[in-house]
Amino acid sequence: MWLLLISHLPLPNLDHPLLGLFDAFPSKQTGVSSEVMARAIALPLRKRGRGNPSWGHLPHRLPVLPTEFETQVERLGLTKPEYVSSAALKRWCEHNRNRFYVPEWLLAEWRMEVEFIFSGVA
Repeated sequence: MWLLLISHLPLPNLDHPLLGLFDAFPSKQTGVSSEVMARAIALPLRKRGRGNPSWGHLPHRLPVLPTEFETQVERLGLTKPEYVSSAALKRWCEHNRNRFYVPEWLLAEWRMEVEFIFSGVA
């Protein structure tokens, strides 16, 4: 791929005895030059390997993982109506209510409260 630059520099007049080095510049009397022409300069265009290659791309989706509560429910093989009557799930929720997500409606059903300032010591 080539980059084409247009330069508005004056071209020398090669017919002049002094090789036209001064004829192409604007005259001091009129301030206008009729010899100024556009010249094309071709330079090779090279892609530079800088910057973030992911710029403008959407981020990859992260997998949706089950919560620890959902994992426990699946391990016990419970359905939603069986949550309240399960003694094993109630024991797990009593022990882990401050560390993992437990649905609020289930905590209200069992009359459990979450400690908002929890030290993490079991």
